Amino acid sequence: MVRDRFQYAVAATALSLAAGSLPLLAQETPAPPAPSAEELANRKKIEELERKLAVLAEELQALRAGEQAEEAPTPTPTEPPPEGATGLAPAASKVYSKSRGVSIGGYGEMLYENYDGTRDDGAASGVKDQVDLLRAVLYFGYKFNDRIVFNSEIEYEHATTKDGKGEVSAEFAYLDFLFKDYVNVRAGLVLVPVAIVNEIHEPPTYLGARRPGVENAIIPTTWREPGVGVHGEFGLFSYQAYLLDGLDSRGFSASSGLRNGRQSGAKASAEDLAVALRLDLTGIPGLLAGVSFYRGDSGQDRVVNGETIDGTVTLYDVHADWKWRGLWLRGVWSSVDIDDADLISVQNGQAIGSEMNGWYAEAGFDLLSLTNARNQSLYPYLRYERYDTQAEVASGYESGVTGVNDRTATSYGVMYRPIPQIAVKAEYQDLKNAAGTGVDQFNASLGYLF
Repeated sequence: MVRDRFQYAVAATALSLAAGSLPLLAQETPAPPAPSAEELANRKKIEELERKLAVLAEELQALRAGEQAEEAPTPTPTEPPPEGATGLAPAASKVYSKSRGVSIGGYGEMLYENYDGTRDDGAASGVKDQVDLLRAVLYFGYKFNDRIVFNSEIEYEHATTKDGKGEVSAEFAYLDFLFKDYVNVRAGLVLVPVAIVNEIHEPPTYLGARRPGVENAIIPTTWREPGVGVHGEFGLFSYQAYLLDGLDSRGFSASSGLRNGRQSGAKASAEDLAVALRLDLTGIPGLLAGVSFYRGDSGQDRVVNGETIDGTVTLYDVHADWKWRGLWLRGVWSSVDIDDADLISVQNGQAIGSEMNGWYAEAGFDLLSLTNARNQSLYPYLRYERYDTQAEVASGYESGVTGVNDRTATSYGVMYRPIPQIAVKAEYQDLKNAAGTGVDQFNASLGYLF
C-alpha cells in the first residue's frame, strides 16, 4: 500500500508540473495567432509526460495483479492427472506435460493382510497377519526441450532396507527422443510392454487391494530391463517395440514362475537378448485393448550336464480395459512357453514349468456416477482369476507337480476414491489351489499418486 501511494504521488506531481508549465490562455479572440515556438515545445513536453504516465499506469496495474496472484491461495487439485504417455501411468507421465525443466511425482501404498486361521483342507494355516508399507515411489524427470525427456522411477519397498526387509530400486530410468507422434526412440532401463499392470501400476488406476496374481506370477510385474526401442501412435493405435536384455533362468521357480528371472539392470548378464512388441487400440475414449509378445533366451550361455541352456521364453498376452460411464471392465489372458525346461529344472533343483498360463476378468461399477458427486467414485468390484505356473513340466518331472501352483482367486471388494488421486480399498479373497491348501484373506489398502 505504501508503494502504491508513493507511485500515485509521483503521478500527481508530474501532472501538476505539466499544468504549471503551460502558458496562461489568452482571452478569446476572433482569430487566434499561430502557436509560438515556445508553445510548440510545451506541447511536446505534455505529449511526452502523457506517454510516461500511460507507461506508469500499465506498470502499476501489472504490479497489483502480481501481488494479488501471490496472495491468492493455491487451489486444491480436484481434476484427475493427465493421461499417461505411451507405456506409462498418469503420474509417471508428469514430465511430459511440462514445457521444460524438472518434474517430481510419485505414488505409494500401504497394505493390511488378515489371513484365515485354517487352510481349505482344515489344517492350521500358520500365517500371521501383517501390515506393510509396500512401496513409496518418487518420479524424477527432466525435460531438456520439446524433443528430449529424461524420466525415472525410484521405488522404496517395505519401508526400510534394515535386515533385508526392503530395498531401493530404479523401476525405470530412460531417455525419450521425441521426433513425431508416430515414431520416437526410448533407451535406458525401460518397462517391458506386456499386459496392463506392468506399465500402469499406480494404486488408483486398478481395482483390488493387491495386484492380480496373474500379473505377478505369469507376467512378472514390475518387469523392467535395459533396452532400446521405438514407440508411437498412428490413427487409433499405439505401439512399442524394444530390444532388451534377456531373463536369467537361474531365477525361475515352480511357484513364482519367471518373476525372479528379472535382471532389472543390476549387473545383468547380457549373453542373451530379447524382443518385446506391443500393439494397442487407444484412440477410443475409455478403451485400451491390445496384444503383447515377448521372446528371448534365458540361459545366458550356462552349461548343464554338458549342454548349453538356451531356455527360450515366449510370452503372449491379450488384454483389455474399458471404462464406460460408471462401468469398469478389465481382462487379461497370458501364456508362457519355456524351452529346455528339463535343463533349467536340473539347474534350479525344482520342476520348472515348460508351460505357464493364466487369465483374469474383473468388473466394477461406480455407484457415485448415479449421483451428483464430483471427482469421487465408489466401486464395488468382483475379480476372478486362474493361473498355473506348472501347467506343463518336462518329461520326468511330473512328481514335482503337487497342485499347489494351480491356483484360483476370487476377490470381492470395494474401492473409494475421494479424489481421483487417492484410493481406499477393502476386499475379501477366496484363494484356492488344486492341492486344497489355499488360505483365504481379508485385505485393506491405502494408495495415492501425485
